Order: sequence, then C-alpha cells, then structure tokens
Amino acid sequence: MNLESIELAHYRNYDSLQLSFSSSVNVFLGENAQGKTNLLEAIYVLAIAKSPRTSHDKDLIQWDQDYGKIKGRIGKHGQSVPLELIISGKGKKAKANHLEKRRLSDYVGLCNVVMFAPEDLNLVKGSPAVRRRFMDMEIGQIAPVYMHHLAEYQKVLQQRNALLRKAFGNSQGDSSFLDILTDRLISLAAEIINRRLVFVRQLNEWAAPIQQEISNGREHLSIVYQSSVPEVLDSGDSSKIEEAYQSSYQRLKKREMDRGTTLIGPHRDDLCFLVNEKDVQAFGSQGQQRTAALSVKLAEIELIKHEVGEYPILLLDDVLSELDDIRKTHLLGVFQEKVQTFVTTTSVDGLDHSLLDRATLFEIHQGNVECTKQ
Repeated sequence: MNLESIELAHYRNYDSLQLSFSSSVNVFLGENAQGKTNLLEAIYVLAIAKSPRTSHDKDLIQWDQDYGKIKGRIGKHGQSVPLELIISGKGKKAKANHLEKRRLSDYVGLCNVVMFAPEDLNLVKGSPAVRRRFMDMEIGQIAPVYMHHLAEYQKVLQQRNALLRKAFGNSQGDSSFLDILTDRLISLAAEIINRRLVFVRQLNEWAAPIQQEISNGREHLSIVYQSSVPEVLDSGDSSKIEEAYQSSYQRLKKREMDRGTTLIGPHRDDLCFLVNEKDVQAFGSQGQQRTAALSVKLAEIELIKHEVGEYPILLLDDVLSELDDIRKTHLLGVFQEKVQTFVTTTSVDGLDHSLLDRATLFEIHQGNVECTKQ
C-alpha cells in the first residue's frame, strides 16, 4: 500500500498544495513550525479521519476559512483509489472512488497508516487514555465496524451519565430508563471488549519477538489487557462478557446513582506492559520503556500486514532524533523497500545514508514545499 499523491486546500497553514510521492521513502525537511508535521498529519487524517494531535476538527481548518480538504490517491492491491475528506463546522464528509460514504466507519480502513512520533514513546508511561486511544485507532483500521460500535458506546455513555447526574444522590428514584441504557451499553461494551482482547492477543504475538530481538534476547515483553470488570477476561464470548457486565452494573447501581457517573466499562480500561514479568511503567528503565513502545509500533506494522494483506504507510514525525543507534537501526530495518515511509526532520545529518540514497526529499519553508531530490 502506498500514497501516490496528496492535495490540500485550506488545511492548517496550507492554502493550496499538490504533491506526488515516491513509493519508498519521502523526507520532509525544514525548521520547526514550518509545516512538516502538518503535512504528515494530513496523511494520517486522510486515512483515519481523525487527527493524532487534536480532537477539535476546527483546528485543522485554515484560519478564516469555512472548510479544509484533503484529497489523495492510494495504490492498493494493484489499483489506484482516490480518497477525499472535507472538514467543516458541520462535520466531515468522506469519499472513496468518488462515492460519498454514509458513515466514517465505512471509510476508515481503506488506507492504513502507522504513525510514530516522540509522544508515542509515552505509550508505556503515559495515561490510560493514551493507551485506550492507541487501541481504538489501530483496531479501527483493521476492523472498521469497531469505530461504529465505539461511537455508539460513547453516545449511550453520555446519555447514561447525564441520567446518573440527574439522579445524583437519589438512588431510590425511578431507574427504568437507566436500565434500558445500561442494557444497550453492555451490548456495545461486549463488542468492544471482544475486539480489544483479540487485538491484544495478536499484538503480543508480534511484539514479543521484536522486543527480544532489540534486547538481544534479554527481555520478554507481555501486553496485558486490564479491565474494570476483571471477570470479562475469562469470558470466551460476547454473551459471557455481557453476563459479567450485567452482574457488575447491578452491584454498582446504587453507588453510580450516588456518585452520578458510570464507574465501569471500556472507557475505564487500560493496558499493562510487562518486561520479564515486571510492570515496565512502574519498574522499568527509560530504555526499557522506549524499547517496549518501539516494539509495539513495529508490531503494529506486521499486524496490519497480516490482517489486510499489505503493509501500511509508515509516518515518522521527528522520531529518529529521539532514538539511540540500536533502536534506530531496528526501526530503519522495517523499510527495506517494503513499507512506504514518510519522515520529518530538521536536518539530514542524523539520517542513515542508505536511507537518504533512495529517498525523495521535500524542503518545507513557511508552508511552501519544494521537491529537491527524487
């Protein structure tokens, strides 16, 4: 899979831009705050319909404009497919092959990307919200219906929390509508948990050998899903997950009404990274944490290839400067002409010469992009 070209209109600091790309390595070179990361972000948004940097779509639209547009053409399974995403105050409109998609979940997954930025090194030591977002974004690419279930879950969760706030401190009130919302929330939670457990199992299969290779066999990585309802981890199917949730919600009903919020569910779950059976977030060195984060990112690439049949596009946002030589070598090793890669950097000095030899170079200054080497 590769991105053949991109066209931007009123996106961030780009009023208008058209570029064609190499199927190998593309380097965006420039000083900070010139638009390198904005361009990389646009590729990610074209694929995922969400930004990795902001949850506010208006931030993606150029100042004083009503909309922003990203168009691209991807090569996939031997075909060239046009994609288009329009972002406005009314939401997003997505097209694939010139046909508008009714739901974004029908669009996400047509183009697969893996992005690695300095903040992704916080995947291990960051907050649970960072790890939940990581799961949601990656699962959504390989199982698009997951995004639909997740959006529905968030909608029902908001309704349920609003009802719980209204009933705050009054656990003796009428709870019939709360029970209806709870049943719907449980049904959606079971779908989400089921897919997350499959994802974590697959991620383990790819990440563990990568960690061992980077650490020269000294470290074994294990990724563990931590549920707010631990009983679901022993459940073999959706019906048993629903039973576990039903029991837990009944037990917590009074406490939730007293506190005015939903206390359990996928929105409160987390991942735990164990290196040699120890929680690397709490007890690991910074080097072990970074190796674990890198192993997970490299595992993503192989997992997506396994699921969709083609390697995803790799986006590296100034991450090479954050890695030591050993970890950088392993990251650069995934290129090998099999993964189309986009790299942002302030200088080519830190880039591997073999990488530069086959790279197309784009210099960026104040939103102006010039291809200086092909």
